[in-house]
Amino acid sequence: MFQVTRNPAARLLGAAALSAAALASVCAAPSAAVAGPRAPEGDHLTVTVRDAGAGLDGTYELSCHPAAGDHPDPEGACAVVDGDTRWGRDTFAPVPEGSVCTMQYGGPATAHVTGVWAGRPVDATYDRRDGCEISRWDRMVPLLPEVGAPARS
Repeated sequence: MFQVTRNPAARLLGAAALSAAALASVCAAPSAAVAGPRAPEGDHLTVTVRDAGAGLDGTYELSCHPAAGDHPDPEGACAVVDGDTRWGRDTFAPVPEGSVCTMQYGGPATAHVTGVWAGRPVDATYDRRDGCEISRWDRMVPLLPEVGAPARS
């Protein structure tokens, strides 16, 4: 049985104890979900390549730290993205608006990269429509295929 008190300090301590108990039960709840199926943790990307050429098109899964998945070169792909990751900068950022780019065409290849990298969601599209986009694509080889390279088996 609870004793009702008019002492403010006792009421404050009682409220703190109830708050701590409620917080502990909320914090413990996610541990129950651990036993069920889960999405991959850490760095995981899905790369879909189209119109890059025979043996290069397809959808590939890539997990890093450690490198794994059905990507043709998981170690190289993880290394190139790791090497381009900088604190406070979007690794997969598009070419900035207003950039001056050479008027060259690198072919019809496109790529779509989705997933999670460095704890941030990724949803990036790549193409080769001008010099800036070609450079952005080439910076991500071997995550993206080297266009014009011999097909991988």
